[in-house]
Amino acid sequence: MGTDQSAANPQPQDELAGSSTAFAEPNPLPGHPAAGTIVGLYQLVRPIGEGGMGEVWLAEQKEPVRRRVAIKLIKAGMDTREVIARFESERQALALMNHPSIAKVFDAGSTAEGRPYFVMEYVAGMPITAYCDRHRLTTRQRLKLLVAVCEGVQHAHQKAIIHRDLKPSNILVSEVDGKPIPQIIDFGVAKAIAHRLHDGSVYTQVGSPVGTLGYISPEQADSGGEDIDTRSDVYSLGVVLYELLCGTLPFDFRKVAWHEVLLRLREEDAPSPSTRFRVPGENSAFAAKNRGTELDSLFGLLHGDLDAITLRALEKDRGRRYSTPMELAADISRYLNNQAVLARSPSAVYRAGKYIRRHRLGVTLVTLLVLLGVIFALAQTIELRSIRRERDRADRISDFLTNMFRLPAPSEARGNTVTVREILDRSSDEIERGLDRDPVVRSQLMMVMARTYENLGLFSRAHALLERVVQDRAERLGANNPMTLEARSLMGWVVFRQGRDSEAESLLRATIDDQTRVLGSDDPATLESRDRLARILLRQAHYDQVEKLERDLIDISGRRQGPNNPQALQFMGGLAIALAGQNRFAEAEKEYRELLDRERSGLGPDHPDTLATVHDLASFYLNQGNYEEAEKLYRENLEIEKRILGPEHPDTANSMTSLANTIRFSDNRRAEAEGLYRKSLEIERRVVGADHSYTTGAEEGLANLLSDEQRYPEAEALLRQVFSVRQRLLGSEHTDTLLSQYNLATVLKHEERYAEAEALTRSTLQTQERVLDANDPDTSASRSLLADILLREQRPEEAEYFARRAFNAQLRTLGQKHQDTLESLGLLGDALTRTGRYDDAKKLYTDSIGGMAADQSYAAREGVVDLWYDLACLAVRSGHRDEAFAYLGHAVDSGYNNVPYMRSDNALKSLRSDPRFNKVVARATTTRR
Repeated sequence: MGTDQSAANPQPQDELAGSSTAFAEPNPLPGHPAAGTIVGLYQLVRPIGEGGMGEVWLAEQKEPVRRRVAIKLIKAGMDTREVIARFESERQALALMNHPSIAKVFDAGSTAEGRPYFVMEYVAGMPITAYCDRHRLTTRQRLKLLVAVCEGVQHAHQKAIIHRDLKPSNILVSEVDGKPIPQIIDFGVAKAIAHRLHDGSVYTQVGSPVGTLGYISPEQADSGGEDIDTRSDVYSLGVVLYELLCGTLPFDFRKVAWHEVLLRLREEDAPSPSTRFRVPGENSAFAAKNRGTELDSLFGLLHGDLDAITLRALEKDRGRRYSTPMELAADISRYLNNQAVLARSPSAVYRAGKYIRRHRLGVTLVTLLVLLGVIFALAQTIELRSIRRERDRADRISDFLTNMFRLPAPSEARGNTVTVREILDRSSDEIERGLDRDPVVRSQLMMVMARTYENLGLFSRAHALLERVVQDRAERLGANNPMTLEARSLMGWVVFRQGRDSEAESLLRATIDDQTRVLGSDDPATLESRDRLARILLRQAHYDQVEKLERDLIDISGRRQGPNNPQALQFMGGLAIALAGQNRFAEAEKEYRELLDRERSGLGPDHPDTLATVHDLASFYLNQGNYEEAEKLYRENLEIEKRILGPEHPDTANSMTSLANTIRFSDNRRAEAEGLYRKSLEIERRVVGADHSYTTGAEEGLANLLSDEQRYPEAEALLRQVFSVRQRLLGSEHTDTLLSQYNLATVLKHEERYAEAEALTRSTLQTQERVLDANDPDTSASRSLLADILLREQRPEEAEYFARRAFNAQLRTLGQKHQDTLESLGLLGDALTRTGRYDDAKKLYTDSIGGMAADQSYAAREGVVDLWYDLACLAVRSGHRDEAFAYLGHAVDSGYNNVPYMRSDNALKSLRSDPRFNKVVARATTTRR
């Protein structure tokens, strides 16, 4: 971090200017203590600095606690009554205060030689300006540090202490847990306001100014330090603010006579910080680089609010200055929060008055009276015009909102109701015409309406409005203004919801870079954009990246706003999806459940964020094969969305698709699932368009259902359409595109077009093995499909290889009762049986049945039934008729009752002539009843 600075300033405090004296020699000068000297409970280690009346040492305390401290002693020969009084006043001032931004005093006493000392907190830090430049802090980060400094100075003022020598070397910054913490040191020239710090509190002689040249206020320099109040510290803070913003002091007093210094302080206004960057130069370019930005951007950032805040803190008339450090901090905070600052802007009368005072010797009395009259009239005109403009703006907003919700005449209405969509469409068309004279209001209303369209799922309308908002704000406010960046971030999210992932990712990454530079990495707006990027990465299966990103966002947001703030909850949802994507299902379910409990208690069950979490948890259960729990949650969500969002909302329709995906696995509910698919598809095509991910998702679900019902031509046509859209919009490596290939290959397999199906499946698997995790469920599903195709092509040895890899991976990640795992087991058993290893296949089945026997869940019970039945079919194929009947009996006893299928299943054809077959069928018929 550079050279350490202690909690005491090495610079002289009773002189206007001075320089630090470094202790380079190991041997002390006469009258100075030596390293190793014991002072009270402390052992001196090395000198840190030297001031006009004292010297500061780094020391170690051995007991009762071990720690490093800073000890300030009066210099030998400086023990005059005045110096001792000032030294005692500093010690007493520090003892009165307790604030994290003020170095603490621990102890006090006198050496054996009678030299007073006091012990302070040791701050291993750097001057605030040096720290900011070394770490290239942005303007916003610098302002946040100064707000903390203002709070510390305010604390001193509340203890009736004026510092009187605030400057960068007395404001040291150290890091605690990686976070910069400023601390104020050296109250050696502090002044008591309401009480005496010490019986001999006389710090200056009349006419001798106290402080440091360049940082003292006009009244402090002019009065010898007697006629000052808290506003003098505000002025010094203004100088520090000036230096933090542009890297230089407002006035250069080098080689200037004292009388000229006083004249300039009284008469000359400080130039605004932005003017330092109006003309490009080597120093200004270097200053911009230290602030992590470009010269033009820095000028635009300072011009306006920050100029006004700084110049108000540097007002020569302290009556117009900020009254307290907290007023300065509050205005800075308003700027950081994109609120109007109080410093803008001085009236025309006041500006004219300052001009006249600067030139009063050259202005006659008559000219002064005329000018004042003109200025007064001008000020009145400007004020009236401003009032009228604000009144007209309010009237325009009121008129616009009134017209927006005005019901149409009966001849214009198509029924008894007017939809929100109709109101929005009509109003968005009116914005351009009705508010063309007020771009500020137009931009605000367009932004609100864009968010409304996005919430309603009308993404194309939201996109059109946001394009205009981004353009307007960039032209009026600048490309890097926080409001412009806010619109760009929302634009990226809307583009993503339109299904254009690559374009959205590029836009959001660029916006995040700009927000980090302008707002800081921990600003809520930056965090929101980073989470939006995480949602894009999730759809690209970059689960490990998303986990790291979301954990970082949760930590930052939790520290800033508490663990249950809406943003932190939003980030928890992204983390749960990322964990599930990495097959860490127990962790993911725990995260989902904790998130859902927090949202239901804090936001309510009908809140959009709660609904989104319920939908994600239901999808999680669906992917786990827990159809019962998934259906329950999807239905719960669907009913709430119909009531809250409306039946035509894309999210409502998407919940229909998800519910259909769950119930289509039940043979007797396919008609219900098809109805949901077709209703959802009709809404999605009409509302969000044929290319949207919701639309293609509904088409894909319907195609899979048609395939289950052996309506292969219809299914193939739909899937080819979905595959074409996704390949065009998402690219060939996107998980949704790969899913389309897999489903299309499945249909080709059912159509007995094995060569096409095999080629497409191998292509899918090759890409999945490159871009996805080795154990990803989608990759395992493709291996299982390839094994099925190879078996149908009479290639059991090759099929065994892919079936075994799929089964082992699914056993680890999905569990033995998952439908995908059971299907791969069936294919592996079939491959083993065909290659003469029936006993190996039988062991696989009996081990799986034994593993699920103790599990009473619906999925496990269904799995046991299917395993017994499939094992009976393998026994028939291997010529083990007695075992086949035994296994069929176990299947019926476990609940198998699909008698029609049993009678028609070709795998059992050779058993039908045996009397035992009719007995098993009779038992199954009884179970069916």
